[in-house]
Amino acid sequence: MKIGLLDEFIIGLYCLTVLIIGFLLRGRIRNSSDFLLSGRSIPLWMTGIAFMAANLGSLEMMGMVANGAKYGMLTNHFYWIGAIPAMVFLGVFMMPFYYQNRIRSVPEYLKFRFDNRTHVLNAITFAVMTILMSGINMFALAVVFRIMLGWPFHFSVWISAGVVVGYTLLGGLSSSIYNEVLQFFLIIAGFLPLSLKALGAAGGWQGLKAKLPDAMLHTWAHMGSAADNAFGASWFAVVFGLGFVMSFAYWCTDFLLVQRAMAARNLQAARRTPLVAAIPKMFFPLLVTVPGLYAAATLTGSLKGDYNATLPLLLTHFYGPGLLGLGLTALLASFMSGMAGNITAFNTVCTYDLYQNYFAPGRTDHHYLWVARALIVVGSGLSVMTAYIVLSFDNLMDYMQLIASFFISPLFATFLLGMFWRRCNASGAFYGMLAGISGSMLHYIAYHLGFLHYRTQMAADFYGAICGWTAAMLVTVLVSLATAPPPESRLRGLVYQRGQFAGPNSSRLYARPGFQGICILAAVIVLNILFW
Repeated sequence: MKIGLLDEFIIGLYCLTVLIIGFLLRGRIRNSSDFLLSGRSIPLWMTGIAFMAANLGSLEMMGMVANGAKYGMLTNHFYWIGAIPAMVFLGVFMMPFYYQNRIRSVPEYLKFRFDNRTHVLNAITFAVMTILMSGINMFALAVVFRIMLGWPFHFSVWISAGVVVGYTLLGGLSSSIYNEVLQFFLIIAGFLPLSLKALGAAGGWQGLKAKLPDAMLHTWAHMGSAADNAFGASWFAVVFGLGFVMSFAYWCTDFLLVQRAMAARNLQAARRTPLVAAIPKMFFPLLVTVPGLYAAATLTGSLKGDYNATLPLLLTHFYGPGLLGLGLTALLASFMSGMAGNITAFNTVCTYDLYQNYFAPGRTDHHYLWVARALIVVGSGLSVMTAYIVLSFDNLMDYMQLIASFFISPLFATFLLGMFWRRCNASGAFYGMLAGISGSMLHYIAYHLGFLHYRTQMAADFYGAICGWTAAMLVTVLVSLATAPPPESRLRGLVYQRGQFAGPNSSRLYARPGFQGICILAAVIVLNILFW
């Protein structure tokens, strides 16, 4: 497909705009805290949208549309059970620990609560994970531009990465957040017409239902047995593996997301940030599942089993001049949102948690600011290298879930016990994390050697997460009980107790985070019932 001058103008204008935003924000960078944490000065509405947009990389858009074509309405589980409950839990219970203790990163909480061993292990695994995730975003964008425009893989990756490096170098986290707000609205404007066109072309919802098997049109009706649904997993694997372990691990401990909430102006705004993000999140299946269902009904011959091509084919099928430029810009925005989120999180953890603590303590703040900027370039280069790993997977979300089962799922057991069990100690946390990561990897090896059998890679990922979390939980509890309890200094302000983070709270019930969280959960329950 050849794009016209109008399409090229829209794409070029967007790239210029994000660089201008970074240039205008450069004056706010006075120290490393401004560059890496935004000085905790961002208003609630922006942190809420940025929290949402940081999860809207090309992985989310391409991967979830691919899931819609491959798994149908089961894709909604990634939102209604695999995101919203954990986002509510983060806002109501976990953000106070991160924000009120003036913690600069999620791994830093483990340093204060446990010891340096746990801190280093989490910081290193998180840095590796963010680079791998950033590589997914690069790969996804390159696939789209190759299929639609014939651009070489290398050209697409390096040009787009250069724009992200440019505006994050100029404005740091603030630039990333401001651009994520712009990117969020661009993504909505670029992909909502695609959903509406697909729905119209199919003859509405009833038309889709007539063209697809019943198993692709329900979220829960066929989850009684692994043999009855496209996931190849039972309700237990979805509820416990995705809905609890993977979901809570990702949304509550992934610093990429928590970093946006930590940039809020005060504790109450930080707690409400994931709640604000949860509202549009619950309706995102309209943008991703519906186009995927249309592709499953009409484009299976064109896909030829390569579900990663679903979104490019749909854009080619429905979008003409002008609208195509908007769609490509929205995809470019999703790529930049995902990559910038991963790079800024990688940058903060490597600068504060690793470099400042263990390689060069006691240097000037100007030195750490210089290192932070250098790490943006290093992280981007590493991300480009990891983009090639994705070539061996036919579905981006399968690969993403595999990474999460290795590095995120075991971590949630450590955080859960650390925040809510006073007896949990440093040795238990460290060996529990090692056991969790090892358990997930051993499960993956056993699956690929044929010792374990699942119908799909997705089902294997769910059970791999369960294995990692269970191993981490058991080893942490057993080692903690077998060794000395932690000193009181490791518990003060770092373990939950009722009323600990009361702070200034609104006298109006509807303005309290707890009540807002209950309302959001009630809305999600209604959606699950409607599309049962």
